[in-house]
This record gives sequence, C-alpha cells and structure tokens, in this order.
Amino acid sequence: MSQSTGRALDLLDLIAHGVVGLDALAARLEVHKSTVLRLLQTMEDRGYVTHDSAHRYSVGPAVFALAGAALDAVDVRAVAAPALRELGAETGQTIHLATYRAGVATYVDKVESQQPLRMYSHVGLAAPLHATAVGKVLLGGLDEDERRRVVSGIELPRFTDRTITTPDALLAEVQRSAERGWAEDHQEHETFMNCVGAPVFGPDGRIAAAVSISVPTVVLPYEGVLGLLPALHATTARVSAALGSRALDSPAPDSLAPVSRILSEG
Repeated sequence: MSQSTGRALDLLDLIAHGVVGLDALAARLEVHKSTVLRLLQTMEDRGYVTHDSAHRYSVGPAVFALAGAALDAVDVRAVAAPALRELGAETGQTIHLATYRAGVATYVDKVESQQPLRMYSHVGLAAPLHATAVGKVLLGGLDEDERRRVVSGIELPRFTDRTITTPDALLAEVQRSAERGWAEDHQEHETFMNCVGAPVFGPDGRIAAAVSISVPTVVLPYEGVLGLLPALHATTARVSAALGSRALDSPAPDSLAPVSRILSEG
C-alpha cells in the first residue's frame, strides 16, 4: 500500500470516529497540515468526505453509497454456512437458516440431521410464521405496526393440538420470544418435533435471518432441546458478528434463566 493511500484510509477512519478538525487530524497522523489538506481535498472531490463552514470534516455520501452497495452484496447464506455446519456437527440435529421478505419466511439453507428420522423441509420452502421457531423469530424483527398487519393478514392453520391459531395469541408469543431472545416450536408444526430458534442481526441492528435447531422427540425430550440454546446462541452471535452487526454491543440474551423458568412451570 502506498503511503498516500494509507494516510487517506487513516483519515477516513479518524473522521468516522469523530476526529473532525484539520489540526487534530494532522496531529493524529503526525504529518504537516498541508499534507492532510491535500489528501482531504482529493477525498472531498470524490465524495468521501465533506466539510462545513467551520472546516469540520465528516464522512461524505460516497462512503454511504459504497457501504450500501456492499451490504446489498452480502449473502447471508454464504456468511452463515460454516457456522451452521459446525452447529450441525456439534448437535447432530437439523439446522435451518431462514429469511423474511414480504410476509413470507423462507428456508435458505439446511444442514441435515445425523439421525435416521429426517424433516421434510428443504431450501426454498416457506416456513409457517405461526408454527415454526424461525417464523416467530422473524416476526419479532418487524416493527410493531407491521407485525400486527402481517399477522392479521395470514392464515393460521392448525397443524397439531399445540398450534397457535389466533392473531392475539401469536402476537403475544412473538413478543415473549423477542424479549427472551429465542423462539420455540413445541410440537406445533409436527407432533414428533421440537425446535428452538434465535435471531441473526445485520449491520443495521435489525434481524437479518433466523437459525433453528430441530429435534425429533424420540431423540431428545423437550427439556433436552432447550439445553441446546447456548450452542444456538453462540452460533447466531458468530454469524451476526460476521455480518458486521452492532447488536452485539448489547448484552447477550440470557437463555438459561427463561429456560429454568419454563422447566419449573412444566
């Protein structure tokens, strides 16, 4: 890397982190102000920085355009794939990755179980929002008004005796899931399957996808599936970090406390 290129990148980083004055920038780079000004003028000509009447510099529109284009090019499936496969190897269970668009949750990746009993799900299949862990997680990522609009406009077919079939009950469960940081499908879609899901966060702090672990009841009881939550959360945190999420600056969800409460209630 050339010295000028390195200094320009250092300037951009400093400005993005609040060092905005010419004197301060020159001092941080340990170069003369004329050198900094020359670099800033070139960067401003290309839209990477801008300055106000007090000669305070800020990040320019070209940076935001570049960041937006880069984010659009991020393939959540490709980023998540290594972590999903490691989670599948660790647990031996079926792992799903799902995303949401226009009222539909879609499986975009799947790691097959090591068990002989397999789920019928496949990449490209829509996941029922009301009866899957990934569906509830993704609903939880919507703004409240949008969530209510979506829930009021979808059918809620009964798959098992445990399926949620009313909008109010679904909204309450989605809210509960969002608050504790994970959702479940407790034999709600298939009588022989339990599932837990957790969110993957994107660079904007919003939910970008959901990851779930699905386990046949003959392999693990419900309590055993809840015991997989720490591994699930470690995976979603890893994928979120790979996507550049700032949501990780917040405390991680405490999966153990709600699990203990659920088990004691049961």
